Amino acid sequence: MADPKTNEVQLKVERLRREGEERAAEKLAKASGLPYLDLTKTPTSLEAVKLIPEEKAKAAQVVAVELRVRKVALAALDPKSKATQETIKELEGRKYQVRVFVASLSGIKQAWHFYQFVPKKAEDITGKVGIEKERFEELTKRWATLDDFKKQMEAGLLVEAKTSDILQMILAEALAVKASDVHFESEEGQVRVRFRMDGILHDALSNFSKKHYEKLISRIKLLAAMKINVRGTPQDGRFTISLTNKDIEIRVSIIPSEFGETIVMRILDPDSIGVKLPELGLREDDLALVYHQLEKPNGLVLNTGPTGSGKTTTLYAFLRQISNPEKKIITIEDPIEYKVPGIEQTQVDPSANYTFVKGLRAIVRQDPDVILVGEIRDLETAEIAMQAALTGHVVFSTLHTNDAVGAVPRLVDLGVKTATIGPALSLVIAQRLVRRLCSDCKKEVEVTKEMEGKIKKFIEKLPSRVDRRTFEDFKLYQPGSCNTCNHFGYTGRVGIFEFLETGSKFEEVILKEASEVALKRLAKEQEMVSMQQDGVLKALQGVTTLDEVKNVTGPIEWPQ
Repeated sequence: MADPKTNEVQLKVERLRREGEERAAEKLAKASGLPYLDLTKTPTSLEAVKLIPEEKAKAAQVVAVELRVRKVALAALDPKSKATQETIKELEGRKYQVRVFVASLSGIKQAWHFYQFVPKKAEDITGKVGIEKERFEELTKRWATLDDFKKQMEAGLLVEAKTSDILQMILAEALAVKASDVHFESEEGQVRVRFRMDGILHDALSNFSKKHYEKLISRIKLLAAMKINVRGTPQDGRFTISLTNKDIEIRVSIIPSEFGETIVMRILDPDSIGVKLPELGLREDDLALVYHQLEKPNGLVLNTGPTGSGKTTTLYAFLRQISNPEKKIITIEDPIEYKVPGIEQTQVDPSANYTFVKGLRAIVRQDPDVILVGEIRDLETAEIAMQAALTGHVVFSTLHTNDAVGAVPRLVDLGVKTATIGPALSLVIAQRLVRRLCSDCKKEVEVTKEMEGKIKKFIEKLPSRVDRRTFEDFKLYQPGSCNTCNHFGYTGRVGIFEFLETGSKFEEVILKEASEVALKRLAKEQEMVSMQQDGVLKALQGVTTLDEVKNVTGPIEWPQ
């Protein structure tokens, strides 16, 4: 067992060595007439890191740490070395303006950790496992429905096809039906493959043989740069499929189970996140409220809800709305799931001790106008985010609560003072996703007299800011069945939202009593439209069904 005193001495020696290294780098910077950069206190942008291939960066002992429009910040150990100069020339040849900083080797090595988050393209790993672009795109159009895919695969294709072709066919069909995840579930005598579509798991293959699956596991591990011979421990990896008009990242998670290894592949299609603000499904009154909030020069906007409720899509839409060349927008995420043009995105890296707290502290020193923090999980992150919002920054973040009014008690539970929450918080959003009815096959349903009475009373009781006339001529629909929706009756999902506005009354209430009961009273006074009410309104417009709203928000509370 290691001696604690020995460890303490070693840590002290390492700290002194590192400090000496930073002083030497600072001295070289002065002598060279260049700025010094302490990479332990500087956020590293993954998009910047990707500009220089890992092998070249390590050979030249450089790293790109910031990318803003076409301007690159390049940290170098020796700015005058031939390799550094060649790197600068190569970046300038690609029309980037390069600003060179001097940094220590330890700092540069720390930034190199971010290369582990750069997705590897299949063709970069080995020619044997490369996914052919033309073949892949052809496969996405091969089957009319998921049921057709299942029947043809199970009728003989699974037995006849090579392992490489099987994986291509499964991924191609997953993309064709807009699946978000592919699940390979190892059972006692066979393997089941399921696709998650619009939040629901559907069978894609049910008699996939263990023999084929063992080969498929090796292929997936090779693609995702995992250890092929490791079976008893969880592994994570990734690879990228390059199509004609976009790159699709595949994130792979493997865990051991009772009957073999289980795989989940998350499909990160950039088209699924590229939603603009008017396309989120907000009513006109809610959209006007959001536009007004986004014009504010500072404040914290919190989006609440469980994992998979669309929070990231909404916040990215907000960032796109306010992004322009005059603003510096920096994010810290865990992980970066989608690239947003014109925005500096950084990622937490526990192996380099780069946490939300450390990253957020570093970002605040980077003179940003707008900050996105992936999630507020602890007191320290919450306090830094609040302080940034109070000192002239717009801050977006997420929180896990059931509804908008639950955000304040959650922050109080973390230890944030109510005197800070009131002035810092600008807007709290809560959201869920409901399935959208297929417009090609949805069927109108007859509304009973009893239901008609409930709906009319519901419309009468709506807050005054909602245009009631829009919903007076309502119709209700149920799902149908057609090829467009794979005979499920739904295609895609839409958000249902609630918005809790803040202000002097809000501050006054939480200073007296920061409870959900008090905030619900305030929300009612402010005429907040609840998520359930928003869902019912979408059902009255034929976008979704009352059953979907009930499944997501609970029994519908019709006014008495």
